[in-house]
Amino acid sequence: MRMGILTGGGDCPGLNAVIRAVVKTAVHEYNDEVIGIRDGFSGLIENRVHDLDLDRASGILSRGGTILGSSNRDNPFEYGDKSTGAVRHIDVSDTVVENFHKNNLDCLIVIGGDGTLDIAHRLSAKGVNLVGIPKTIDNDLNSTEVTFGYDTAVGTVMDALDKIQTTAESHHRVMVVEVMGRDAGWIATASGIAGGAHIILIPEIPFHPEVIARKIYERKERGKHFTVIVVAEGATPLGGDRVIKRTVEEASESVRLGGIGEWVANQVEELTRVETRCTVLGHIQRGGSPSAFDRILATRYGAAAVVLAHEGKFDHMVSLQTPNIVAAPLTDALHQMKRVNVNGSHVITGKNIGISFGDK
Repeated sequence: MRMGILTGGGDCPGLNAVIRAVVKTAVHEYNDEVIGIRDGFSGLIENRVHDLDLDRASGILSRGGTILGSSNRDNPFEYGDKSTGAVRHIDVSDTVVENFHKNNLDCLIVIGGDGTLDIAHRLSAKGVNLVGIPKTIDNDLNSTEVTFGYDTAVGTVMDALDKIQTTAESHHRVMVVEVMGRDAGWIATASGIAGGAHIILIPEIPFHPEVIARKIYERKERGKHFTVIVVAEGATPLGGDRVIKRTVEEASESVRLGGIGEWVANQVEELTRVETRCTVLGHIQRGGSPSAFDRILATRYGAAAVVLAHEGKFDHMVSLQTPNIVAAPLTDALHQMKRVNVNGSHVITGKNIGISFGDK
């Protein structure tokens, strides 16, 4: 086969590990040709491609980011055309299909989250043979137990919490750490438990500022004059709304979250009169070398995607269903976010060890 591969959406650790596994499996097992497509779907729109051989895929296992580049702005069904000055959105999906055939591709391997895989599914309906690979640090994609990139992001936040806790304890402060995750609290919950946080605020559980203040007072009564709070960027107070940093109309996710950490810090300081500082980790969570878990999962996904292509299981994505990697229809993975179960093991474990989720 002659297969193309692209990385869409936000970058995350493990993308290069997937690319490497696809190339190695395609060449070693099937004697395939692999074509790298630059910068997500924009590379297919503008026909920017190059050969991906074993040499190009060598030495990239530990590298963060993606050697192919990525983009979360170039949806071919709503492409932002600026030729007339003002941005207007047009459908250039036929151009993508044309370039797919022009490059003599038998299959397209698409690595991405829900937005990228939704585009892939729509292209499949136009006759493009493709296989998806689930990627997001948010871990909010349905039909798979874990997405690669998530474990590394959790480790990055955990490392930050280890450092911030010593400062909090030294200065008798409340430290608020805002993390990514959009409308799912997976990163906040897992990293908060792993990093010894005392309060975790997630989108799935609306919180009361007064409950947070009570937890801080309880700790002070026990001689603990510091508190570490992890807050997911999509967390909201009971009856309140998400805090939006700004809106970018041409982006696939036009609403940019950010600011809830500072809001929580202000509320805490006002209610408790304890000095409170906020740290926003931001895009540091997307970067760095992938963890061992993510390297292995990404490699398994990449190898399995090539096998699915040869089995003709198109319009599917690879999925972790422990202990196996299986094929899951893209339709099952899309349009229904996987969120933290408020009655599940993560939340119950956190509450059992005394972590407050701000609800009671």
